[in-house]
Amino acid sequence: MALMKKFNLFWNTVRWLRPVQIYGRFWHRILRPKPDTRPPPGRRIPRAAWIALERAASMVGERRFSFLGVEHDLLSPRDWNNPGWPKLWLYNVHYFDDLVSSHASVRSEWHAGLIARWIAENPPCAGNGWEPYPISLRVVNWIKWSLTGNELTAEAKHSMAVQVRYLSRKLEFHLLGNHLWANLKALLFAGAYFTGKESEGWHRRAVRLFERELREQILQDGGHFERSPMYHSILLADLLDLIQLSAMHPGVFALETVAGWRLTADKMFRWFRVMTHPDGGLSFFNDSALGIAPDLRQLEDYADRIGVDRNPSALNQVEVLSHSGYVRVTVGDVVLLADVGDLGPAYLPGHAHADSLSFELSIRGKRVLVNGGTSTYEADQLRERQRGTAMHNSVVVDGEDSSEVWGSFRVARRAKVHDVVVTVDPDSGVKLRAWHDGYMRLPGKVAHARTWRIAPDRLLVEDSIEGKFSTWYATFRLPSGMEVDPDRAVATDREGVTFGWTISGHASGRLVQGFWYPRFGAQLPCWVLEVSPDGDRSEVEFRWD
Repeated sequence: MALMKKFNLFWNTVRWLRPVQIYGRFWHRILRPKPDTRPPPGRRIPRAAWIALERAASMVGERRFSFLGVEHDLLSPRDWNNPGWPKLWLYNVHYFDDLVSSHASVRSEWHAGLIARWIAENPPCAGNGWEPYPISLRVVNWIKWSLTGNELTAEAKHSMAVQVRYLSRKLEFHLLGNHLWANLKALLFAGAYFTGKESEGWHRRAVRLFERELREQILQDGGHFERSPMYHSILLADLLDLIQLSAMHPGVFALETVAGWRLTADKMFRWFRVMTHPDGGLSFFNDSALGIAPDLRQLEDYADRIGVDRNPSALNQVEVLSHSGYVRVTVGDVVLLADVGDLGPAYLPGHAHADSLSFELSIRGKRVLVNGGTSTYEADQLRERQRGTAMHNSVVVDGEDSSEVWGSFRVARRAKVHDVVVTVDPDSGVKLRAWHDGYMRLPGKVAHARTWRIAPDRLLVEDSIEGKFSTWYATFRLPSGMEVDPDRAVATDREGVTFGWTISGHASGRLVQGFWYPRFGAQLPCWVLEVSPDGDRSEVEFRWD
């Protein structure tokens, strides 16, 4: 039975993949290009100096780095691939993000030394640093560092050319999504930085593939197709980088290509405004965390400084991102963000969570209900738990997740949301309703429907279950820092916002101690309201003063 369950899990994962993701994985593993150590192409002279996007520094010492809430000293060549450190932390040290972080100029000597160390201690085609994704981010950061007025040595230019040649033969077609996007961005940067026939070849290929990925990955409503606000922010920053790069090298990019990028960036900005809380931080749907990607204010400031216009129109009371599957409702000083769509592209749900029909809530600029967040990509129980339904403001049936998330980045059978209806009443507020079929895979063929009724002073959440089941419950997570009075069913934040709840019908509620993971490497205690109905319906009314 266990073997059959494992087979079904595997089959329901791989059957969604595109053929290139299957044969590409084998090809990627066996392909070992030899380093091409020919001299580098000549350099193109830029029109102006690079304007950097605001980013927190990660070098806290000449050999000390802080990533994901953890600090390590990079003391020996072995530490670039230290087996005792998390893979994602090691990836970050190979990215060289600090080269273009805030006040980077005061650390330029450290940066020059670090580049020289990397070249000497990371021989071609070996270790984490020579995987395509770290190459992609590092090449871009080295080029930006050079464009801000720093001088890359002859050895650094040669190393960069060797890296780009290697990358051009190892594009991550087996992963697609944001990985392939990053690969192509690096080729575009290299094609603009260098001159000559070789760099023109990188440029032509990258432009053709990038335009295809732009159409594929950016949905009609402006959202990135992996439905993660964090990755959406990263890719919007990438697009702004390319627009700036085109201005620094007039004539390298076709005018119509850049005009298309500007239109896409405008759509992406509006999407990100919709999915940003009033406190200025992104929402926690799918893989999202604070501190990894730039927030809305940082991106808007960056766009202003490089001359990228945005549509300044105000958001509507109800914003429906129909292609992404999100809805934002604003009633007075209350903002509700709800997930009423697919997990992501069928062939690429790696950053998806089992969060169908989950939601987040802000009152007077403060978050009062949050999803669990993301703090790790390690293949462990914490990662699986964070992707599970119980870590989101949704409903768990018979102890199962609404979509079969497993491993670090796998999803087998996944929920689909149906019949999304939004009704606006000037007197009573806004009503949002939808249902999903994620639990139809269970023996009892269970369907979960949810209705939100949002008014200026209250939110009514109605859940109903159809089918055969043993148990089910709804979870509602309060962010850390809220003081709870269980007897009065009231929570209060540090600014004095009072937030209470009433459970109606044949249902009971209890407050349990849980955790909130708003940043990588962070685990904060919080309270979770669990509502367990004795029947097929529950109603929870949240209210505030």
